[in-house]
Amino acid sequence: MTAAPLPDRAGSSDDTGALLQIRHLRKLFDSFVALDDVSLDVSRGEVVVVLGPSGSGKSTLCRCINRMEKPTSGSIRIDGVEVPQEGRALAQLRTDVGMVFQSFNLFRHLSVLDNVMLGPVRVRGLTTTDARREAMDLLDRVGIGSKADGMPAELSGGQQQRVAIARSLAMHPKIMLFDEPTSALDPEMVSGVLDVMVELAADGMTMLVVTHEMGFARKAADRVVFMDAGNIAEIATPDDFFDHPSTERARDFLSKILAH
Repeated sequence: MTAAPLPDRAGSSDDTGALLQIRHLRKLFDSFVALDDVSLDVSRGEVVVVLGPSGSGKSTLCRCINRMEKPTSGSIRIDGVEVPQEGRALAQLRTDVGMVFQSFNLFRHLSVLDNVMLGPVRVRGLTTTDARREAMDLLDRVGIGSKADGMPAELSGGQQQRVAIARSLAMHPKIMLFDEPTSALDPEMVSGVLDVMVELAADGMTMLVVTHEMGFARKAADRVVFMDAGNIAEIATPDDFFDHPSTERARDFLSKILAH
């Protein structure tokens, strides 16, 4: 698969500043503390992989970043702009944040090509001709250009997830969030999706990735964030995290994950 250049999306902050800034983020579900005073910076072009046991707050963190969940307190800034609570400003800022979920969330009644074209035409205001050309470039890039006229139901899970990635890229996001993008896939489909993500990382896309794929974390991450019980317990380079974890909780987690 030949990588095409990433869509250009100029930012307002300087290249040395954090593209994503999270400060003292807290999220409660009734009395359950899902996130407890989480602060994190993600620099432009950086790939941050978030690891941790189930229930540690990883997916909640992703969902708070684009306000799919409303934080109880704290602040989130994307390219220097605080994420709005609601309304048109929130809808506009969400175009800066691509998100790929466990489930593919494709429109079942639309073709693969139309799924990718929909946002650029309706939100970005592209002409149908320009949106079609860009969508085909992206589908070729993720390796499923030949499926452009097919329907989602005709695709494997791995192919549908690649469509979801292309659809997010079509909005020219400043940052991509991945929430366990391979967890719903059969094992033989996982590598194709991870290959696309590795190429995105190599091409400079800013990414925050929640995953249990340790190989991807080692290969593509600039930093690993380990979460436990709603807190960030450890932040390290992949080599340091996997070879010399600094916390007992991380050592216990890795001993269980890497033993299988």
